[in-house]
Amino acid sequence: MEAPILRIENVSKRYGKKDVLKGASLEVNKGDLKILIGPSGAGKSTLLQCINFLVKPDEGRIWLDEQEVHYAHKRDLYAYRQKVGMIFQDFNLFDHLSALENVKIGMIKVRGMGKSEAQERAVRELERVGLKEHLQKYPAQLSGGQKQRVSIARALAMDPKVMLLDEPTSALDPELIGEVHSVIRDLGQQGMTMIMATHQIGFASSLASEIVFMEDGRILERGTPEKIFNQAECARTREFCSKITELYGETR
Repeated sequence: MEAPILRIENVSKRYGKKDVLKGASLEVNKGDLKILIGPSGAGKSTLLQCINFLVKPDEGRIWLDEQEVHYAHKRDLYAYRQKVGMIFQDFNLFDHLSALENVKIGMIKVRGMGKSEAQERAVRELERVGLKEHLQKYPAQLSGGQKQRVSIARALAMDPKVMLLDEPTSALDPELIGEVHSVIRDLGQQGMTMIMATHQIGFASSLASEIVFMEDGRILERGTPEKIFNQAECARTREFCSKITELYGETR
C-alpha cells in the first residue's frame, strides 16, 4: 500500500491556558481532498497553519513523503514550505503588483527562476485559472473571486505537492463562490492533493475523499461524505451537519 504523502501525528497548539488544537492526527494520500468542517473556533484554521508551520505546534510531528519535517531547522522548513501551498481567506496579494507580477515573484525570489521562464509559467498558471484577460490588472481592479484565483495560480506556480485552503470562499459574495469552486474542482480532477476548511457543504460532499469533523480543537469523526452527512456515529456531528445543511443547502 502506498505511503501517505502527508502525515500529521498528535499535533497540539495552545495559546496561554487555552488549548486550541488537541492531538490532531491525519493521513493524506496523493490525490486526496480532505475537507475540514466544524463550528467557528473548532481548530480548523489552526490545524492548517500548524501543517504549514505558520504557527508552530507545541506538540506533534509531521512527515511529507515519509521525511519528517524538522521545523527548527530553517533549511528544512524553507524546503518544506515550497512543497506545501497555502490559500488564505483574504487572498494575501501584493497590492502594488499586477496579477502577473504577484504570480512571478515567488518563482524569481524563492525558486531562483529566470525572469523569462517565470513570466511564461505565470501566464500559463493564470490562464489555467481563467484569468487570461486580467494579467496586467492590479488587485484593486479585480473582483474577490479573481483575487482568489490569482492566489491559487501563485501557489500552483511553486509546484506544490499539497495545497492547504483555509475557507477560500468565505470572503466572497455568493455569486463569486462558484468560480473559485470550479478551479478547485478542476485541480482535484487533475490529481492535486488538498486539505480544505469550508462551510460549503454541497461543494464538500460532491468532491471530498474524506470529511473531517472538528470541534473544540479535536477531530471528533471522519469518513466519506455519505457517512458523515447521512450516517454519522457522533451525535454532535449529526447535529452540526443538520444545522449547516439548513443554512447552506442540500448535500446532494
